[in-house]
Amino acid sequence: MDLRKLKTLIDLVSESNVSELEITEAEGKVRIVKGGGQVVQHMMAPVQASMPAPAALQPQAAAAPAPAAAPEQPAGHAVKSPMVGTFYRASSPGAKAFVEIGSQVKQGDTICIIEAMKILNEIEADKAGTVTQVLCENGQAVEYGQPLFIIE
Repeated sequence: MDLRKLKTLIDLVSESNVSELEITEAEGKVRIVKGGGQVVQHMMAPVQASMPAPAALQPQAAAAPAPAAAPEQPAGHAVKSPMVGTFYRASSPGAKAFVEIGSQVKQGDTICIIEAMKILNEIEADKAGTVTQVLCENGQAVEYGQPLFIIE
């Protein structure tokens, strides 16, 4: 399809109440869609009803990268985030952290805060033991189910 004809079609769609136009010709297929004051044009290659290309000419699938080694799971019980939000180790910026590495915690002790929608949610230890790892940084965004601490 020649460029002048294509430009004319785009102008017609822009100026009319038509929201979508699709034309199929021997050279190919053109689809013009008007949305939000903009005209978007899609051109597709001509469809050929011929025999499939020989195997030597078909594109080869890219070799799949070697699967990444599974991240090593830390030993112990992982306390996971019950929600999406922002992780805080202390109740206020200058305050002492709820727990540190080596802290003894009992089930039900507050170990951090996750802020979600301007609400501060205290996260409690779901197991008694010793905090061996803190897996998040203060102020970091956390996902649902993301490990926050390791307790042994």
